[in-house]
Amino acid sequence: MKKPTKKFAALSSLLLVSAALAASPADTLVIQSAADIPTLDPGVTYDTASSSLVDNMYETLLTYDGASLTKLVPLLATKWTPSNGGKTYTFDLRKNVKFHSGATMACTDAEYTFERNLVTNSGASGNWFLAEALTGTQSNAADDKTVTWAKIDKSVECNNAGQLVFTLPAVDPAFLAKLAYTGMAIVEKSYSAKIGEWDGSEKTWKDWAGKDLTGSELSKKPNGTGPYKLVRNDANNYLFQTFDGYWGTKPNIKNVIRQKVPELAARQQALLRGDADLIEGGARAVDEAQVKGKPGVTWVDELPSTTSTAIFMNEKIGGKGNNLLGSGKLDGKGIPSNFFSDVNVRRGFSYAFNYKQYIDDVLKGKGIQRTVLMPDSFPGYDSKVKTYSFDAAKATDYFKRAWGGQVWKNGFVLTANYRAGSVGAQTAMEILKKNIESLNPKFRLNIQAKQWSEMLSDSRKGEEAMIYIGWAPDYADADNFMYTFYASDGYYSPRANWADASVDKWLKQARSTINAAERNRLYSLVGQRAYEQAPYILVPAPVNYQFFSSRVSGAPLTKAGFNPMTSLYWKDLDKK
Repeated sequence: MKKPTKKFAALSSLLLVSAALAASPADTLVIQSAADIPTLDPGVTYDTASSSLVDNMYETLLTYDGASLTKLVPLLATKWTPSNGGKTYTFDLRKNVKFHSGATMACTDAEYTFERNLVTNSGASGNWFLAEALTGTQSNAADDKTVTWAKIDKSVECNNAGQLVFTLPAVDPAFLAKLAYTGMAIVEKSYSAKIGEWDGSEKTWKDWAGKDLTGSELSKKPNGTGPYKLVRNDANNYLFQTFDGYWGTKPNIKNVIRQKVPELAARQQALLRGDADLIEGGARAVDEAQVKGKPGVTWVDELPSTTSTAIFMNEKIGGKGNNLLGSGKLDGKGIPSNFFSDVNVRRGFSYAFNYKQYIDDVLKGKGIQRTVLMPDSFPGYDSKVKTYSFDAAKATDYFKRAWGGQVWKNGFVLTANYRAGSVGAQTAMEILKKNIESLNPKFRLNIQAKQWSEMLSDSRKGEEAMIYIGWAPDYADADNFMYTFYASDGYYSPRANWADASVDKWLKQARSTINAAERNRLYSLVGQRAYEQAPYILVPAPVNYQFFSSRVSGAPLTKAGFNPMTSLYWKDLDKK
């Protein structure tokens, strides 16, 4: 076996050190985060931690133009042409694009990618919105018999000119934006089949219907067209190097090391020593106190935020979630699995959260209490919808009504989880815990940290009682937030199990019209109804900011070049 070069050996040693790194060299970008990485398979990438890596190994047909949230530009495609009243899109693909395997990208790879996404389309992925656009349903063939091979095969095909053609059953104004999402990145057909993934044939497609790809062979052995390729990894560390066969401009930074470092203090010290270039911070209050203004740190503020965060109250807690319910009864020692199905309980919790304190303590005064779970910069947001405020008297009143008075009389014990290493999530839960327990000595809210991948998996199965979790947009349209949070068949529905017939009707009407005024009216109705029913505690949204080593620069790190819709692209960075 050929021995590694001294430089590569040094990088390998650097990779394996957990938190105490040697000062990072100029050709190496060091990133530290508290989150684990659930997957490296684009077909099931549906969290920001995974996306941050996948986006640098793989590429989509098109992407956002700089900081724009609405203008799309070609990436692996060179152009596209709509026809048939907006129900057909024909893409010309870039020539001489190489996969990390060395193979040249062909139209059949792109066709396979989208067919694979439609075939597997598990609850762990973001393929529901692709399926909705191309097959008319969010479901896969295992859950919906209307999904046939003929329907999948016809929806995306290569024509005789080598162009990729999408055929939609109905107009979807957000279709192009959906194709810019990480999960739509192109994978290689023959390579994927060779390592044990679906072979792309009609003969075997049913065997893969709805299959969760989180731990797939492609996740273990990624192979994209992107500027960086994975060289090695273990449970906590990833080493990437530039791909010499990359079709685009060669990146200036050759090596990227991504480390899982759970302790915030360790990450902060690594940044201040120059051992790390980019780290996951805490909340604004912590970051401003610990790193802002320190030597060697650049701070960029007043950035747009397109995430929405809520504390979920699951109305039908099941499976392993029963371990969070204590006795499982309203006897003062636990809660029943349907505890949150009483609107009075949900309203009581909503009035018990101190929104201003969260803005002051976590966001350092730079936050906004939104009226609904969508960015206030998106069309359809209604600032006139009512909001909850911290009010102990009102919280008490609703808890006294809850479950016929049994909640107030007997009390309850409930366990809620938050992502390990997230200061914002922990602080939010601590605020809620303190206020809830101050209302009645019989109220007990236990909070505990949990690994991100485990919390994602368990909450998806409805096994979390109460969690703090957010949503970053897949595509820049109000529907991506409103349907996700509020529809009974929305992506987050299994985590909350809230349903309202009127809301479902309004949301379906909003996604079936291109009349902007009508869509806005319908979203206002949804917001008003959600205020009344309180399915979530709406956590105030931050004013975005970022900080990093002053040795690092690049357009994505500037106010003019920052795009909240995309991951940080390492290829656009420099380091001195």
